[in-house]
Amino acid sequence: MTIEPTPQPTSASEPKPRNSRRQVRQPLLLALALACGVLLGSNPFRPSSQNPDGTVRGYLKFKEILSYVDRDYVDSVDAEALSDYAIARMLEQLDPHSVFIPAKQQQQASSFLQSDFDGVGVEFNIFHDTVTVVAPLSGGPAELSGLQPGDRIMAVNGERVSGIHITTEQMFGKLRGTRGSKVVLQLLRHHQVKPLNVAVIRNRIPNNSVDVSYLLDKQTGYIKISRFASGTYDEFKQALGDLRRQGMTSLVLDLRGNPGGYLDRATKLADEFIGGTRKIVYTDGKGDQYDTQTFSRVAGEFEEGPLVVLVDEGSASAAEVVAGALQDHDRALVVGRRTYGKGLVQQPIALNDGSELRLTIARYYTPSGRSIQKSYRKGLAAYEQDLQNRLRHGELFHADSIHFADSLRYHTDHGRTVYGGGGIMPDIFVPRDTTAFSAYYTRLQSHNLVREYALNYFQEHKAELEALRPEQFLNTFRINDAQLQALAQMAARDGMPANPTHLRNCASLLRNQIKAYIARSAYGKQTYYAVLHQQDTELKQAVQAMGNGSANPMQKLSMN
Repeated sequence: MTIEPTPQPTSASEPKPRNSRRQVRQPLLLALALACGVLLGSNPFRPSSQNPDGTVRGYLKFKEILSYVDRDYVDSVDAEALSDYAIARMLEQLDPHSVFIPAKQQQQASSFLQSDFDGVGVEFNIFHDTVTVVAPLSGGPAELSGLQPGDRIMAVNGERVSGIHITTEQMFGKLRGTRGSKVVLQLLRHHQVKPLNVAVIRNRIPNNSVDVSYLLDKQTGYIKISRFASGTYDEFKQALGDLRRQGMTSLVLDLRGNPGGYLDRATKLADEFIGGTRKIVYTDGKGDQYDTQTFSRVAGEFEEGPLVVLVDEGSASAAEVVAGALQDHDRALVVGRRTYGKGLVQQPIALNDGSELRLTIARYYTPSGRSIQKSYRKGLAAYEQDLQNRLRHGELFHADSIHFADSLRYHTDHGRTVYGGGGIMPDIFVPRDTTAFSAYYTRLQSHNLVREYALNYFQEHKAELEALRPEQFLNTFRINDAQLQALAQMAARDGMPANPTHLRNCASLLRNQIKAYIARSAYGKQTYYAVLHQQDTELKQAVQAMGNGSANPMQKLSMN
């Protein structure tokens, strides 16, 4: 179950893990990314069934077989692990998003949607089996203890972590811990021969879901939301208020790569844009118990003014609820590519042993009646291949490669045609950059070489970078041909033969990413995103829509 998002920040931060090049993707985190359509509330389930006799027979059969295996099988077995495996395989027969989370993984699974955690507050990456600090989080324990970008963590509490093929998840386990507890990090710092021992006192670290918010120009605000976690709405309200006080009159809401999360946070956010009492989303389940309708009900802070929502094939679930509602009510222009198509609602059910069942209980529908969920009739394997099939069929590059049946045609409040059948189709289609799919570029990314080169550059030029203000860096700093060649030489030493043609083809994208990663270490997230946005085609389309008036479809239609 993989979602490949648009390029994201270089960090492998504690709350948002990134994988090292030798690390296998964590299946749990991927399952979470696709299962983020969580309905909050108490557990309404009771041990009852529409077919009690069948349920009892199935239970007794499973119990009998498991007992025989545990007692008589030729080798020793872990009966609990077998049971967990059987439950997971059973749920796969239902739909792609009903999941079972074993007790030992439940806390990790829940942390994805928490607004904070206890730890040291450091973003890191793993280069050549060495854990390297990308940036300490502002105001966090690591920064207060003096950690710097580029510091290499050799040991944690005397236990070696470098050169042993440690995974990102294992490193999280060593850095996180009870608030107030101490962890001693042994560091190697650039231009220093002897290692440093730094004691860090763990504290509460915010796990922000609003990645960045700032003014693109004097009137146009930008807010990027990575997921709908417990604190998302409060973070969004603060960001929106700050931008309004700075003079914002139009807004770009970036939901690209957002896998969803808590439904109520998403609907509260949508309510900030939709005036009056209008339907935001409704759900339809097996019985009336799971049929719900959610309406706008508060006086939102930005109910008028140009609004663009950026989406892509990584936008799913609650993110699709927001985009669909704003599109159906002609409140916003949706720009990008067709969203993932995850419109199933999961109810979290706590089990007696501490494990959790997230069971699909309903489907999401937009106000116009569109089902967000794409088909999964051909089975789990075909469902998981959907994004690869979109790539293969050209849908990510050409709007005319996308076909909808007439039966899936719906209309917005003001009569614009929109389509159901899986995902939200944008009003303005923006193709992906084909450069990102070249084999050479992909290998550079998978080997972490672009990030590593940028961090090395920052360390070598730290003084001159710190002498520049962020605005000066944005306007004057350039990655030249010699620096690209240095990256290619680093790649060659890592087993990637130099290929001048391939390097030239992706040079523009590499220059932008290297500059962005340098900015991340030198100036922080806002400058990092500002650099990325210099070559962000979807964002440029959004700003253009602001300029020509199409970013407010409702106002435009009422004037015609």
